[in-house]
Formats: sequence, C-alpha cells, structure tokens
Amino acid sequence: MTPHLEDLFSFLRFPSISTDSRHAADVRACADWLLAKLTGMGLTARLHETPRHPVVVARNAHVPGLRTVLIYGHYDVQPVDPLDLWTSDPFLPEIRDGRIWARGATDNKGQMMAHVLGVEKSLRESASLPVNLIFLFEGEEEIGSPNLASFLLQHRDELRCDVIAISDTGMVAPGVPTLGYGLRGITCCEAILRGPKGDLHSGLFGGAVANPAAAIARLVASMHDPDGRVAIAGFYDQVRPLETWEREMWARVPSVGDADFLEVTGSPGLFGEPGYSSAERVWARPTAEVNGIGGGYQGEGSKTVLPADAFAKLSFRLVPDQQPEVIMQQVKQHLERNCPPGVEIEVVPGHDGKPYLSDPNSKFGLAAQAALRAAFNAEPVLIREGGSIPIVQTFRDILGADTLLLGLALPDAQIHAPNENFPVANFEAGILLNQALLKELAK
Repeated sequence: MTPHLEDLFSFLRFPSISTDSRHAADVRACADWLLAKLTGMGLTARLHETPRHPVVVARNAHVPGLRTVLIYGHYDVQPVDPLDLWTSDPFLPEIRDGRIWARGATDNKGQMMAHVLGVEKSLRESASLPVNLIFLFEGEEEIGSPNLASFLLQHRDELRCDVIAISDTGMVAPGVPTLGYGLRGITCCEAILRGPKGDLHSGLFGGAVANPAAAIARLVASMHDPDGRVAIAGFYDQVRPLETWEREMWARVPSVGDADFLEVTGSPGLFGEPGYSSAERVWARPTAEVNGIGGGYQGEGSKTVLPADAFAKLSFRLVPDQQPEVIMQQVKQHLERNCPPGVEIEVVPGHDGKPYLSDPNSKFGLAAQAALRAAFNAEPVLIREGGSIPIVQTFRDILGADTLLLGLALPDAQIHAPNENFPVANFEAGILLNQALLKELAK
C-alpha cells in the first residue's frame, strides 16, 4: 500500500460520528490525528475548541503579494446504521474492485485528504507553495455546522482569503471532471401529530377518535399536487428561473439523462415537477421531501391499536432566491392549515442553509476548470449541485469569497448509506488536482 493510502486508511479508522454523543471522544481523537498530520507536514496548525467538536486550522508561511486560498473540509461522518447491510466493517477500510470501502471514504475524508496530500507532495517537491494556504477543517458538518459561522466571525481577519476550494461534491460520471457552481439550500422540520392520551384499542375506539397515523399520511400528501409540484402556497414565488444557456449546456452533459437516473437509483420509474429534466429537477428546482414517517405499532404481525401520536420528518431543498426562514414559515402555515381534525399539531424547525450560486467563468472558475483539465486529462463539465453545503453561502457572507466546488465523488458512492466507497483513481487524481489548482490560482 502506498503511503498516501496508508494515511487515508488511518484517517478512515476513526468513527468520528458527530451526531452521536457516544462518539465524542472518537471525533476528538480524529481531530488530534489530523492536527499531528498537518503539523508534521511543516504547516502551522492549531485546534480550536467549540461548544461541541473542534475546528482545525493550518497554514503555511504567508508571503505578501501571493493569493490566499482557503481549502475547507470536514472530518466528521454520518452514522453507519443499518450495520448489517455493510459488506465490510465501515471503520476498517479495505480496497475491492479499485475502490476504498469505508464510512467517510467519499464524504468527506477521502476528498479532503487528497488536498492534504497534494499540499504535502508540493512541499516535498519544492519546499514551498505558490499561494498562501489556509486549511479549515471542521467536525460538525454532518450536523449542520452549528458552530462554524460564529467561529468565522471570531476569526474573520485571520481567515481572509481570495477564494475558497471545497471537494465535497460529485462528478457526473467516471473520468468526467466536474465543476460545481451552485448548491441548493435547505430547511428542515418535524411535524408531530398528537391524538388521544395513549394508544387505544382500535375496535373499541376506532371510528370515534381521530387516528394520528392516518392524519399524518393525509397531511404529508397535501404537500404535493398529483403531478409532483409542491402545493405549499407561495413556495415558488422567489424561485429564480433557469437560464437558457444552462438548460442547453446541461442537455449535453453525459450520464445525467433519465435512463442514467433510473440505473443509479434502481427506481422503477421517475417522478417530479413537470417541464424539467431529471438533472434540472435535481440541480435547480426546489423540492419538498419526507425523510421519515412513523406512528403506532412497528413490530412483527398485527397489533390492533389506534396510536396516540405520529410524526413526519421533512426537508425542503431550496434554490436561488428562496430564503430558508420564509419557506419554513410557509411550510408551518401549510401544515397547520391542512392538519386534519381531531389531532393537535406541533411543527419543530430543524437546521437550514441558504442556496449558493456563482459564476463558473470568473477568473477563479476558469482556473478551476484548467486544474480539472490537467488532473483528469478531459474537458470539465459545469453543473449545479443538488445537495446542500450550508456553510458555502456563509463563507461568502462573512469572508467575502466565492467557493469552487471540485467534486470527486461518483453517483454510486453510497454517501450517507451502507457501503460508502471512493475510487482509488479519484483519490489519486484529487492529489494531482490540488497541485494543479494551487498553481492555476497563483497565476
């Protein structure tokens, strides 16, 4: 195994699950390992405490007149449940079929470590970098980065930069370098319906008392019309229309047609807002999704009860110029207005983040395209990302810098799911990408 892979495997072995307090020590140990790695490369590195998990910042010796580039990543990972669906231990990484299999292999340890090792390689080859570099790595991205905005405000002056680079997004297909210039925003909530004071016998009380499980199903169904458009009043009012050049450009992007979506997802059919391709729906249209729904008996066989309560966990992906707080207010009003009779509703807001959009043909966007071209020896494609990285717009708001989204993940990476994986070829290309990127940005 190469030293590069040994470093990545050491990084992947930490079960740095930020959402689970039982893994707080593992998250801290992962941050300590990262701090030692960066210091050992000759960078000045420091671990900053937050109310939950630490932020790691590292930099080279800054030279007046050079551009300053901030590279962001996160060392925390998602939970691994359901564990029985993993082919191998999620925290004992292994290579099979040219891919690294482990939790965090793609999201985000593999992509992030490619940048770290690219910098290490450059320092070994020339003892210096062509730019002033800042690494900013956090341990709370998977829980919505609750402490990063305040950290940026506290350290605004020392984190000033010309441009930011993030590899926490995807490529449209193997061997197709991809520059993201937009991200969808997000806002989340949980709707809880409460009925009787406890579960009731469905024969003795069914038909006389409202059933919260049936009510939550009706409430969830009210969020869309039969064609798949979101039926929440005002939801589309601030949506910025797609540009003609974007639709024409995306129509030429390989591996994002309807057949490709069917193959990757394994779904029996596609469904969504009429008038848009699958790629357009994912990259540039807002959505309302049910992430979880429950209530009543969940065990084997039957139990004839009328449940006391039921719930639905909801998320809404947003596009320019939608504002999370406005959408959440519209969602709350819709849920309360459409709540079936006989139950009480509570809407509990969750985390949110603004959408992001930049110019892919700015001077830094063109530099990123040149770096992708050099690393993959292919012409890059330009897309918006369907996912959300809420901190990206916060970077712009606080630091005044745009972000280059240089994804290395493939559509079948299984991020947030069992059997997460990352191609070794993409990891190695990411190291080359970092070196090419810093050179291009220095020009």
